Amino acid sequence: MTTTIDKLWRTICGSADLVKDSGISALLANEAGNEEQIAIFHLPNSEEKIYAVGNYDPIGKANVLYRGIVGSIDDEPVVASPLYKQHFSLKTGQCLQEEHRIAVYPIRIENEQVQVFY
Repeated sequence: MTTTIDKLWRTICGSADLVKDSGISALLANEAGNEEQIAIFHLPNSEEKIYAVGNYDPIGKANVLYRGIVGSIDDEPVVASPLYKQHFSLKTGQCLQEEHRIAVYPIRIENEQVQVFY
């Protein structure tokens, strides 16, 4: 028997808890008990303002991306891994230097609460 777990908007923190031009990490869990670390970035000068991606660096094999340096390359918002400095797009999750990709999650601010669709 297969169990289907519905994705929901899950409140992570208040919008005032976000750090400008930096990342925070959060642990998401669904009703099936699956857990995943995510990284949330607040880039007030970018088009989308906030981004949510998987915190796991597939090259460095560690949950560290929230500590990466954020910026942009050719107008693409990116995070540079703090381990080996590869850049991951915050929009698509694609690594710009290698054939790796990180998860990207829908994110919004609703009533001053940061919510991720997971």
